[in-house]
Amino acid sequence: MPGRGLVKLPRRFQGGSGPGTIGVTPLAALPPNRSLRPSRWPRLRAFFGKAFARPAASTSHGRVIHEYFRHKAHDQGYTLSHSQQRVIDYMAQQANALLQPGARPHASRSLYLYGAVGRGKSWLLDGFFRAIPLAEKQRLHFHDFFAQLHQGMFRHREQPDALEATLDELLSHCRVLCFDEFHVHDIGDAMLITRLFKALFQRGILLLVTSNYAPQGLLPNPLYHARFKPVIDLIASRMQVMEVGGPHDYRSQPRSHSQQVFTQGRYLWPGSEQQRQSLGLPPRNSPTSALMVGARQLQVRLCEQHSVGFAFSDLCEQPTAVMDYLELSRRFDHWIIDELPELGECPIAVQQRFINLIDVLYDQDKHLTLIGERSLRESLGGNAIDLARTRSRLGQLQEISADTPPS
Repeated sequence: MPGRGLVKLPRRFQGGSGPGTIGVTPLAALPPNRSLRPSRWPRLRAFFGKAFARPAASTSHGRVIHEYFRHKAHDQGYTLSHSQQRVIDYMAQQANALLQPGARPHASRSLYLYGAVGRGKSWLLDGFFRAIPLAEKQRLHFHDFFAQLHQGMFRHREQPDALEATLDELLSHCRVLCFDEFHVHDIGDAMLITRLFKALFQRGILLLVTSNYAPQGLLPNPLYHARFKPVIDLIASRMQVMEVGGPHDYRSQPRSHSQQVFTQGRYLWPGSEQQRQSLGLPPRNSPTSALMVGARQLQVRLCEQHSVGFAFSDLCEQPTAVMDYLELSRRFDHWIIDELPELGECPIAVQQRFINLIDVLYDQDKHLTLIGERSLRESLGGNAIDLARTRSRLGQLQEISADTPPS
């Protein structure tokens, strides 16, 4: 029919009667005495071109997240739980919001994952961190970041705002920040965390956090919990809070950690001289020597190349701190901790140091040989809040008893 025109569209919207066309009612040619303003068509074409192009561009990043987890779960023999799938869907949405062209810095809502030990929180966090196609990202154990934050604020103490100066140094150009194992037990840390979270949100950083605790369960000490409520309210208003549940403890499946050095470690009991000799371990009463860690002097049973050995009492019954464990983990890859007592008989402060130590060794992926007099289950009693996580992590070690046949 004379005067019929065709609108050219991108290939993904092609269809209808011919190449480069769509099946819509065509526009008739205008009579000579009527005209459109010259600028109208370019504006309309530009508008519709952007509208058509945006969905495919913005959803591609979400597909990358979905595909990564689908392949990872298949390779590891996992069946994703309903709650894990919900988290992955949300992560895909946030990747789209963060990476679409022209995205506003505060367009993405941060994510807080909580749940029982071994339900895949860290697995989800690490998967998102690896899959998102972005260079400006950091993934840190919360202990490690907090230690760096304290050190930086001390260096910048003469600045008008030591926190902001430190964040400029630690998070320059960072757009995605992942914190694993977030928990709070000290009111002094709690006050700083309030300022930290406000600063991160003001910077438009997408924050992803894992924790064993729902936000309301952070800093459970009733003496201080009310003073931590501003952080809880901030998390509720600025983060999507999602529980990761399911019936399975994935840490109990050895195949999921075949490439993890920590899970190749061992728990030895009762630690007889015959056992020690067969495994090439130092005698129980080895002489000690001094090792400087920062300004602190620790007693060690073994210190050579990349290996270090401590008695439990020399490491956890002394006023050591997470920063000490982090410094040691940077220097040593193979650890021996001897003479593990029945933990339930130790003061809560000692239990908490041991929990923090295992957190650091697990996150830094160090090889651990732990030696006690009783079975691991009998040795890990106690009332410290985070012991369930420690039991789960140490449960991945190979347990060697006097009755274990030599391998």
